[in-house]
Amino acid sequence: MDFTTAQHPGDPFPLGATWDGAGTNFALFAPVAERVDLCLFDPAGAEHRVELTETTYQVWHGHLADVGPGQRYGYRVHGRYDAATCHRANPSKLLADPYARAFTGELLLDGAIFGAGRPNDAQPDHRDSARFVPKSVIVHDEFDWGEESRPSVAWPDSVIYELHVKGMTMRHPDVPPAIRGTYAGLAHPAVIDHLRRLGVTAVELLPVHQFLSEPRLLRHHLTNYWGYNTHGFFAPHAGYSATGSLGQQVSEFKEMVRALHAAGIEVILDVVFNHTAEGDEHGPTLSLRGIDNSAYYRLREGAPGRYADFTGTGNTLDTRLPHVVQLVMDSLRYWVSEMHVDGFRFDLASALARATPNFDPRSSLLTAIAQDPVVSQVKLIAEPWDIGPGGYQVGRFPALWSEWNGPYRDAVRDFWRGGQAGVTDIASRLAGSSDLYEGAGRRPWASINFVTCHDGFSLRDLVSYERKHNDANGEHNRDGSDDNRSWNCGVEGETDDPAVLERRDQAIRTLLATLLVSAGVPMLRAGDELGQTQGGNNNAYCQDNETSWLNWDPASTSPSYVDLVKQLVGLRRRHPVFRRRSFFRGQPVTPDGVKDAAWFGPSGAEMTEHEFRAAGTHTIAMYLSGLGISEPGPQGEPIEDESFLLVLHAGTARCSFTLPSRPWASSYLVELRTDAAGPATIVAGEVLDLAPRSVAVLRVVD
Repeated sequence: MDFTTAQHPGDPFPLGATWDGAGTNFALFAPVAERVDLCLFDPAGAEHRVELTETTYQVWHGHLADVGPGQRYGYRVHGRYDAATCHRANPSKLLADPYARAFTGELLLDGAIFGAGRPNDAQPDHRDSARFVPKSVIVHDEFDWGEESRPSVAWPDSVIYELHVKGMTMRHPDVPPAIRGTYAGLAHPAVIDHLRRLGVTAVELLPVHQFLSEPRLLRHHLTNYWGYNTHGFFAPHAGYSATGSLGQQVSEFKEMVRALHAAGIEVILDVVFNHTAEGDEHGPTLSLRGIDNSAYYRLREGAPGRYADFTGTGNTLDTRLPHVVQLVMDSLRYWVSEMHVDGFRFDLASALARATPNFDPRSSLLTAIAQDPVVSQVKLIAEPWDIGPGGYQVGRFPALWSEWNGPYRDAVRDFWRGGQAGVTDIASRLAGSSDLYEGAGRRPWASINFVTCHDGFSLRDLVSYERKHNDANGEHNRDGSDDNRSWNCGVEGETDDPAVLERRDQAIRTLLATLLVSAGVPMLRAGDELGQTQGGNNNAYCQDNETSWLNWDPASTSPSYVDLVKQLVGLRRRHPVFRRRSFFRGQPVTPDGVKDAAWFGPSGAEMTEHEFRAAGTHTIAMYLSGLGISEPGPQGEPIEDESFLLVLHAGTARCSFTLPSRPWASSYLVELRTDAAGPATIVAGEVLDLAPRSVAVLRVVD
């Protein structure tokens, strides 16, 4: 390969490597650099350096003719090294382009990847890191989207399915072995058919930005399986590509998106902008640290050589700074405009909105997102916490945002395991958590309801383990939460006891039913519908193996819940009363006093405030009126919805529940029960016999 091509001044924008058909323009924001070398690598790994001599607006840039797609490259930044004052320039370290659209190669554990010597980092490490770090790749993807129709699912109608690209298909028998664990595997018809059968409207992908494994994991021969350790904010993770890593991963990702869109399924990305893979001040020098440490990271006041860590990973991106905001916004727009994704879930989003350093809903990044004509129009989900002071910010994000509702998860788990005093909390969560969201002028879809997610027990493990079993993670079982709010149904772990298995089966059915009839947006964890177990590991972030991969063999798992999920999602789709666009008021909607929502106890009478709060109350029914709630019929005419009664019994003994009579109903049709089947129709005023820890969904007959 000939690297003797002439350099022209080029342009400072756009940032990154941009091929124009005749050559490539390189632009790197590096405000404190004294010199920048562009490093080009041939297939054998030989390096050719080209000094960038032009700087405009603190951007180093140049145009090289005859350098194009597939070319591996990186940067070496020369400048001041003084760890005590946060200056970390070290030209011995090959640096990734923050705007790279693709990466090739792995991070190899070698002392050369670290920018400083030990023990006090006072002197730079002069070993060359190029052989041990991934290379940036020039990409020009002329993808033909054809007649793609991007789904546009309204928030109230959404049902989200959280999945891991690799884990979803690694053990799928109908996916060809060559594409298991890849974007192509996720796009396979067998997988899409499963998603369509469930009825989900969106997949939320665990991180697919290029990520790396931390040195600590590499030392223990483990990997960062979940991917919450970003190295490149514009690049699809190369490890999930079946077709190659020199730009092919970009096309393969787009093909996956196109296939999911053709099935009417939106694609939401779990994005990690709160920190990078460079870790704390003792971590590797891979990109931003060597370009300009203080222009990207939050540094401790009074100790600028160290990082302010609100993420638990060693560093925090400083989203107060304009060029960090630009980097994040450019990435988000790229994934929407070029990769056609439909939304984002922001990991540790509280860390992105810290100003002084307290959380501020009017912070620089949240303000930039709100005014952006592209990003503000897609689905935005916050994980509304981090590990910093005052980090738990559920309900405080601006109006555009939905949030993972941690209080919903905790209330549902507590209610069904018998750990909740009274039913006030579970009543609020079933009704959409207006106590958290209504005050900010938001709607019920601000609440992303979930019982399980990637982080914690699977649903099967939630009813099989009361303690975490994380020994395989190599941290002596100290990692992962101890606050699991789980119930093992009488035996810790796997068992052949039929009575225990029956209790667990009913518990899973009950939890799924609760989730899918609650107001708000339900999120399912991939594998829960298959009865997946992780052996009690509640922090399987480093388990890239059968612990985490979905098991599609029905003979080796607990009962399948696919049909139950399908039934519940179908019920939700048919009846907008479960997908309310406004909060319940508890006010009469008919002259005879029927309310839009009402709560009943086992006596069949509306509950009193004392009953709500009493420690001995374990049974509650919620009446949902369909009056005034309608959707267009076949000819566009409004069709008013029906009314329902949801009965939840968390007691350990059977319950005789007297069904409310007129004016609420004349009789009830049983839509679903999570315990043994009973009569299909029950006259109002008669008793519904409920097994312990069970749910009944009844349709009202006037």
